[in-house]
This record gives sequence, C-alpha cells and structure tokens, in this order.
Amino acid sequence: MAHQIQDFKSTLIGGGARPNLFQVDITSFPGSDDENFDADDFSILCKAAQLPASNVASIDVPFRGRIFKVAGDRTFDEWTITVINDNNFVIRSAMERWMQKIAQYGDGSGFQNPADYQIDAVVKQFARLNSADPTEVGSGMEVAKKYKFYSIFPTNVSAIELSYDSSDTIEEFTVTFQVQYWAPDNSAE
Repeated sequence: MAHQIQDFKSTLIGGGARPNLFQVDITSFPGSDDENFDADDFSILCKAAQLPASNVASIDVPFRGRIFKVAGDRTFDEWTITVINDNNFVIRSAMERWMQKIAQYGDGSGFQNPADYQIDAVVKQFARLNSADPTEVGSGMEVAKKYKFYSIFPTNVSAIELSYDSSDTIEEFTVTFQVQYWAPDNSAE
C-alpha cells in the first residue's frame, strides 16, 4: 500500500527533531583555576556539537572462496564542538590550560594519571513541548535524548582566523576531543 501525506504527518512526531535544540554540559575543565569560568556560560557559548556516531567494525573471514562477515569491536570517533569566543577568551583559555596540563609547552611533561585530565560530558537533544492553549507562549522544551561521553580530553583547539575583512562576525573555534566511549543516558533530569 502506498503511503499518503497523512501517514507522514502522523508519523513525524513533534514535527521532527531540530538540530538547533541542544545543549552540551561540561561542568569543569581540568587544570582550569579561572574563577571566571562558568559551566552555564560554556553551555550557552557552545554553538555546535554532534550526537555520536555508532560504529561496529566488520571482520572478513575467508571461507572456501567466499568472505563471511562477523561483527568486530565497537570504536568511538573523535568528538568536535564549536565554541563562540567571548571578549575575555574565558573558554578558550580554559581549554588551553587543560591541554597545557596534559602536555606542557616547554618540556612535554604533564599529567600522568588519566583520571587527572579526563572528564565526562553530556549532550542533550531537546524537543519542543506542545501547548494545549494556542494563545499561550511556548511552554518550553524537554530532553528528548541524552548521551554521555566518558573520559574525554581535548587533542586540538583550532586556530581563530584574524582578518581586516571580517568586520561583521564573531570569533569561534573548534575543540576536538578523544572519547573513551559514549552511551545513551536514560537518567532523569
């Protein structure tokens, strides 16, 4: 049976997930002693992130001229966020200090115990709530999906391009994290 537009409308619950309704929570950065750092400011200035990819490798096993595929190990991709830079460079400076604690600029020394520099992060995808009263201004959002990234640490803080031609933009930069693993987080808010 061919599907009709009504089938599509009734199946697309909530009008579809929106990629701009998200929040990244990182409560502290190892090595950051800055009293100006605020986790709420970070979650506001974190402009972009990704929900994680899911990878299970395939192992090819030759058998009598054919290839039999079996499931291999799960792997976890790097995770990149984009941050809007404020005038005080608070978040960028915190990221730089975190990386400095991992590997010093001058001699390569740094934290030896992974527990000293690896932290957890959470990404929340929100869904808009419907209002029973159409005259009521939006009734807010609820968490539709949540992922927890375990034992992350930054391996790259990107360059910020400076140019006389860029007069109507705000600086931003990306941070790439290594991820030990992630998992859906079904805990209550």
